[in-house]
Amino acid sequence: MEEFHYQRYVLVFMLFLAIFSAFALRMCLAVSITVMTKQHKTTKIDPNACPDLDMDDKTDKGSTIVHDFDWDETTQGLILSSFYWGYVLMHIPGGIMAQRFGGKHTLGLGILWTAVFTLLSPISAYQGPHFFMFIRFLEGLGEGTTFPGIYQLLAQWIPATERGRAGSFIFAGNTVGTIFSSAGSGLILHWTNYYWPAVFYFFGLLTVLWFIVYTFICYNDPASHPWISQKEKDYLEKELGGLSRRKDLPPTPWASIATSYPVIALVVAQLGHDWGL
Repeated sequence: MEEFHYQRYVLVFMLFLAIFSAFALRMCLAVSITVMTKQHKTTKIDPNACPDLDMDDKTDKGSTIVHDFDWDETTQGLILSSFYWGYVLMHIPGGIMAQRFGGKHTLGLGILWTAVFTLLSPISAYQGPHFFMFIRFLEGLGEGTTFPGIYQLLAQWIPATERGRAGSFIFAGNTVGTIFSSAGSGLILHWTNYYWPAVFYFFGLLTVLWFIVYTFICYNDPASHPWISQKEKDYLEKELGGLSRRKDLPPTPWASIATSYPVIALVVAQLGHDWGL
């Protein structure tokens, strides 16, 4: 039973929740926007049918859903995509920050940043679509540090022999978070009589709670952890070659990275994966 007290397992679980929270936050709007704004009729109506033109605005209780905004499809697309404008910009800076300051705060503060702007989303939406896009852009900046921070923590805590299993568990959080947020958002809308701000408040506050727990129980490296057992420290020092995060890192070989065939292959594979999402 002692091995279940190993701090690296606690870290792995908290990193799973980090990915879970990050993907749950980014999915809030995908469901909520169907209630926030009027849906413009773009499909052709069969002249031989008798459609209910107000069908989309009725709840199962017979009440009418009140849409607060009248954004066309182009505006909705820009609002939804604006998150990723900030997200893509922060990956390389996020990696530099993780190397310089450690993965703990790079990851934690980035997700907290996103949670705060998620909580501000309902207010910002009423200020107009352009301001809402800006808030979504800021959310993306925060989440851009998620993966760099996690990779840094994995390198400091998880031996190579365990990294595959740990990574598989951690990164399953993106699928679980997406499913939970998509289904959970629908349930929240149903339970609150389609009060869409509740979706942002629920997932934003849930992530703030994660951040508080994460801050107190997770650390940059084994050497800085106050509760780690001597047995685990000895094991990690043997497997990793050290317990402290190196700060005297050599310059990053950007040219070699950019021209590396394995790196290019991974970029193409990831592009294909994300294109289908």
